[in-house]
Amino acid sequence: MCRFVGVVADEPAPVSRLIGDDLEPFLSLACEHEHGWGVAHRTPDGAIRVTKAPERADRSERLRAWLDSCVTDMAVVHLRMASPGLALSPGNTHPFGDTRAAFVHNGDFRPRDCLDAVIDRQLLDAAEGQTDSERYYLAVRTRMDAGAPPAKAVAQVADEIRMLADGYVALNCLLLTPESLYVYRDHDPASEVITRRGGAFFDLYRRTGDGRTLVASEGWPHPEPLWQRVPRRTVLEIPEGGRQTVLHSA
Repeated sequence: MCRFVGVVADEPAPVSRLIGDDLEPFLSLACEHEHGWGVAHRTPDGAIRVTKAPERADRSERLRAWLDSCVTDMAVVHLRMASPGLALSPGNTHPFGDTRAAFVHNGDFRPRDCLDAVIDRQLLDAAEGQTDSERYYLAVRTRMDAGAPPAKAVAQVADEIRMLADGYVALNCLLLTPESLYVYRDHDPASEVITRRGGAFFDLYRRTGDGRTLVASEGWPHPEPLWQRVPRRTVLEIPEGGRQTVLHSA
């Protein structure tokens, strides 16, 4: 199980400033989600760039330097809690992607290879690691490459996981493209993790104000009405430049 935060701003600024007062509470979650950190942002020329390392985020000088020095208007930061049996390696660390898109996941499904038949073979052969999360992304990317809009691709793959998997805990994800940040929330209320952690463990929240929109996992206070819960089984699109968000029915 992982944690993430994403931000879209009206104007570029260092990521640490864009996340603001929520940065330290978020990074403090690395005491449990300690198995790696990863970041993705939009560059000035409109490409997506990914930086990541299989090390504890709140103790990483490299991450702190990146947060203070990377100037952008769109970014995602991820803290990994590795699933049992999966190595702590760069290839298994989120985000997954390239210059056209980046993806992070909070949750899991089983078996990890249940999507392999619907992933483009070239994408699957080039996979970085062994995680279910990367296969989730590769299935989304397969649909995007075939012409599906990103929001539709995310919703379609979430539906396929529910049909093909033996079980899932959560399908929460962020997809960053040069045009928008996409947010999806879903979890299985009957999963053992929800029983143990509580029903709010996989809630996602959004906050708009001060020229930025933040989306974040549970883990520190998100008081209403400042924060609003992202509806379940919908895709929230936050376009570049702080334009009005769009809620897509899944």
